[in-house]
Amino acid sequence: MLDLRRPLEHGVMKEGSEKDQEAVQEILRYLIDLAGIKQKGKGKTKVRAVVGVPAEAFRVSRQNLRNTMEGIADSVMLVSEPFAVAYGLEALLHALVIDIGAGTADFCVMQGHYPTEADQRTLPNAGDSIDEQLEKLIRERHPDAQFSIHMIRQWKERWSFVGEPKDRVVVSAPFKGKVAELDITGEMRQACESILPPICETTIDLLSKVEPDFQDKVRNNVIIAGGSSLISGLTDAIQKSLLELGGGRAVGVKDPVFAGSDGSLAIARDASSADWEKLSL
Repeated sequence: MLDLRRPLEHGVMKEGSEKDQEAVQEILRYLIDLAGIKQKGKGKTKVRAVVGVPAEAFRVSRQNLRNTMEGIADSVMLVSEPFAVAYGLEALLHALVIDIGAGTADFCVMQGHYPTEADQRTLPNAGDSIDEQLEKLIRERHPDAQFSIHMIRQWKERWSFVGEPKDRVVVSAPFKGKVAELDITGEMRQACESILPPICETTIDLLSKVEPDFQDKVRNNVIIAGGSSLISGLTDAIQKSLLELGGGRAVGVKDPVFAGSDGSLAIARDASSADWEKLSL
């Protein structure tokens, strides 16, 4: 009896749907309300919003976000998600940030200035693609099992891993109404490892294009963030791929879920008035 919406996909708003735009606006109003900000009437508080977008978000996607923010924020700043992570960590020089979220994996080489297009990449290989792959693999092996994409996400968030499994991944699901146990260890590993080749290839490609004088420094300062970076063994697998370039060091951030928003808050506090883009309200 609910019109359920998932208005964001691949890190940006879905295009062409008024209902999805309304859903995003409801989420934004709720977040602002949680912050205790008065949004209507006399004494309304002015709102400035920093919005993270995929590293290679298209111009039309950025404009959709700006349009959606009208009436909610007085001014807005759109920033690359991995740049926000780097800013919050003060990793603005000789670093490669990889932000692996639900919709996208975003890359940003930090060289002491705001990244150019050549410094950034976006891939669709992230949490959502793992969900799709895991669902497909389990349905192929257990065609009579009954489960939803929400169950798939819960299994992934609890048991996801790459490399050799530490334990078997056994879940419960209905078979024609009767609950049974499924061993999905192989399917979980295959689905999670499906994002590794494109991520590792992009990492190596970006590092190889850094100026030779600084390649060693950047190779040893690869920072992994985003919710999907919590997959067990993922950071080690990315570090292992650096052996192709002579070795390196990859580390995960302390708080992968909130590193981007913490960085965005730091950007907002440091920004001058000229940095903000005013919205027509």
